[in-house]
Amino acid sequence: MQRRTTLFRSTTVLGAVAALGLAPAFVGPAAAASSTRSTAALAASAPASAPVATHQGRRGTPPDATTSAGRPVDLGALYIGAHPDDEAWTLSTIGQWGQKHGLRTGVVTVTRGEGGGNAVGPEEGPALGLLREKEERAAVGPAGIRNVYNLDEVDFYYTVSEPLTREVWGHEDTLARVVRVIRQTRPEVLLTMNPAPSPGNHGNHQEAARLAAEAYVAAGDPTRFPEQLREGLRPWTPLKLYRSGFDGKAGTGPDCASAFTPKDPASTVYGVWSGAPAPGGRTWAQVEREGQRRYASQGWAGFPDVPTDGAGLGCDYFTQVASRVPFAAMGTREAADPSAVLQGATVQAPGGLPLGTRLSADTRSVDVVPGRPFTVQVSLTAPPRTALRGVRATVSVPKGWQASSIRLGDVRPGRTVTRDVTVTPPASAVPGTRTKIGVDVTTRQGRGHTEAVVAVTAPVTAHQQYLPQVGQFESWVREVGLTQLSGIVTPVTTVPSGGSRSVPVVLTNHSASAQSGTVTPKVPAGFAVAPASRSYRLAPGASTTVEFTVRNTDTSMPTSNAGGTPGGAPGDHAWTFTTTSGGATSTDTGALELVPSTTIAKAANAPVVDGTVGADEYPGAPLDLSRVWEGEPCTSTADCAANARVAWRDDTLFVAVAVKDDVLGTKLASNDCKRHWRTDAVEIALDPRGTSENTSTTFKAFVLPATAEGPACFGRDADNHQGGPETAPGMRVASTATKDGYVVEAAIPMALLPGAVDPEHLGMNLFVYDSDTQDKTGQTRIGWSTWGGVQGDPYRWGVATLPGYTPPAGRATTPPAPVMPVTALRSVDSPPSLEQSVADDVPLAGGPAASPRTAAWLTSARATGRVVQVTGTVRGRGTAHVFVVDDEGTAGAITVPAARMRGRLAVPLTRALGANARVVAAWDDGHGTLSSRVPVRR
Repeated sequence: MQRRTTLFRSTTVLGAVAALGLAPAFVGPAAAASSTRSTAALAASAPASAPVATHQGRRGTPPDATTSAGRPVDLGALYIGAHPDDEAWTLSTIGQWGQKHGLRTGVVTVTRGEGGGNAVGPEEGPALGLLREKEERAAVGPAGIRNVYNLDEVDFYYTVSEPLTREVWGHEDTLARVVRVIRQTRPEVLLTMNPAPSPGNHGNHQEAARLAAEAYVAAGDPTRFPEQLREGLRPWTPLKLYRSGFDGKAGTGPDCASAFTPKDPASTVYGVWSGAPAPGGRTWAQVEREGQRRYASQGWAGFPDVPTDGAGLGCDYFTQVASRVPFAAMGTREAADPSAVLQGATVQAPGGLPLGTRLSADTRSVDVVPGRPFTVQVSLTAPPRTALRGVRATVSVPKGWQASSIRLGDVRPGRTVTRDVTVTPPASAVPGTRTKIGVDVTTRQGRGHTEAVVAVTAPVTAHQQYLPQVGQFESWVREVGLTQLSGIVTPVTTVPSGGSRSVPVVLTNHSASAQSGTVTPKVPAGFAVAPASRSYRLAPGASTTVEFTVRNTDTSMPTSNAGGTPGGAPGDHAWTFTTTSGGATSTDTGALELVPSTTIAKAANAPVVDGTVGADEYPGAPLDLSRVWEGEPCTSTADCAANARVAWRDDTLFVAVAVKDDVLGTKLASNDCKRHWRTDAVEIALDPRGTSENTSTTFKAFVLPATAEGPACFGRDADNHQGGPETAPGMRVASTATKDGYVVEAAIPMALLPGAVDPEHLGMNLFVYDSDTQDKTGQTRIGWSTWGGVQGDPYRWGVATLPGYTPPAGRATTPPAPVMPVTALRSVDSPPSLEQSVADDVPLAGGPAASPRTAAWLTSARATGRVVQVTGTVRGRGTAHVFVVDDEGTAGAITVPAARMRGRLAVPLTRALGANARVVAAWDDGHGTLSSRVPVRR
């Protein structure tokens, strides 16, 4: 399919974008011949000081050259992430695609990362968001990316909860914004993150990926967000959807694109070697690393150099989630090509079907039962102007499987032929395995391949009840039709050391007849289960739940990520469920995770909060906090180790943490007492009833043992009420330096917790953050109950009991609504976003364009003394956000209503103007935006 050429309207506008820190684009010899994307658009570059034309459009409409009123840019691929830096591990590949094929790629960043730390300055909130946006634009520029679309959602804090992110962002509104950007920029390929609630996966990342997946379906559907069609947009159907990375083992060197082992053999994964040569005598791995270092606020400036020997350089990997077009089969030469991700969408595979051909194979359900036939629907669509002749199709199935033949016949231009294939797995097919049903099409115009992924399922299966997030994910994959993602997260449940819990097991009948039988669990050494088995009877398609009680019998077993079944995920103790049904037997696997437990005793007297631990203040044995859960290994116990003592008295919890630390990290100023992971800190996490799905219903306090002014400071983070000491009235902290580290002590009134404590099941975790640097970057995280991302996973925290404690009468057990940070920078207040909008004609923040009939825009600007006099055209009501900028940044700004834009507007300067001075403005009429830009005359 021949793609139209898309040029910037003015090279001087692109020059202004370059002045924001974006590197000039590159053009490789192969790109010059590419018919899929215009290399002229990538090559266009001009000095930033060149004048900008300010001619008026027809009949008084906004001028194309100086406003965002033109035709939007045409992209080939679009990466959809949650924060600046999420795309940073794909830059090597994106750069190669631009170099070889002239592919133009953009990035959607849902937030500007205001919830992250800042290792380079005091900026927080919107100011940090602007800083991180500038970092992102500078980071992705060397890879040829000039189009970064911020959707203005808030980065509230680290969470592993997609449901919480969905609620805070407003899923439907954010999805509409993503869909609008896709319909405006028309990418064939979508790239995103992992949508699954895999352990430690950021909930913001999950939600961004789910937005991408839903937009992949919705953008081409005229019934979804029809108001966008009334704006003048048309449905646009992306052809491929990928998530970056893969699950499995990989190697390094030029063969990394073929020498890797995916965990799921039925997955389709493509690798792109980062050692390929880039312009300037560098490798693309070096370009990517230089881009990553641009994220200095996140502590990335100190990232080490990549290997200079190509044998030590690995691949960027991409896992295919969905495809509407032919794609390369795993193990083929085409699959190892750096362009494999693009093949069939923007690049024609060698000998492949012509671009514009669609080919797919779909099943009604991913689950198939041994011996029971199922249908694969094969669909082939010819390009709009090309007939497919001499069409032959073959279906490939595993050995022992059977498939009916398929005849497609010639396909006229733009027409679709659909055929059903009946596939029958043998009765001996092994339940629990995933496999591919391949379809190969050969025509006179070329050949193509597609696949359907199925999972062999016994008539009746059993799985331990999913965690809420996993259950919600399983429902989601079925709602959006991406059932191949089902089952990729292992069901887990936690058991306290020396304790027990009831574990529900869900039985499902996948067959067309009633089934009965038994389900028998088998636990690993150190655990016991009762009863030994349970019987069931199920109607066709029905489900039921049975319960088993699991008990940890060996209290000497290591807990958290220190234990687990050899060869499995750290901390996971695999157990199985053997289910009999209709003469068949199946075995399903889950995992038990052992968390530490303790008894918090009542203190004879309230401990004195002075940073020292008296001999009789804390009854009971100390808790070991020395296990690493993230970061670099401790070089020794002197480098990072800790223990803690906990007690209660009256209605207050007392915690003392003694830390061994031979080198202390940065002492932050007391007014910078936040983002505790940047330096040495102690974190106390409490889940009142041990049932929280995410940390918004918990209490999490951090303590910095010292500040630049001396005393310790504290605050709350990522919990029910994030903020400073004002969010925890009555909490007291103290610390003392010791010869080998420090001691932190805290008193926490239990009334601060979001709900009454369950004295039989208080969720608790204690963390220590260790930094030996002076650049506000953390190094090692240790704690009591330890897994990657555990700070956001309350179900993986340890369990504590408080004998003798009774909450005050009337204290609510239901947590109050969380107080969330919701302040984010708006694109109308971001000069880089405004300049890009003028350059690529895409309205701000995934929103609609203002009507040209009622919009306002700049027409001229002149510097006079300490102000810049601005004139504009105003055709309606609204608000103008006006900025005077130069190569050093913003030199003046003002926000005014429409009436102030009529005539001449004076914008005060905060400093003298530097090179390439210009004025940029966003017009917001409450329904849409228009951006404009003019040079400053002197």
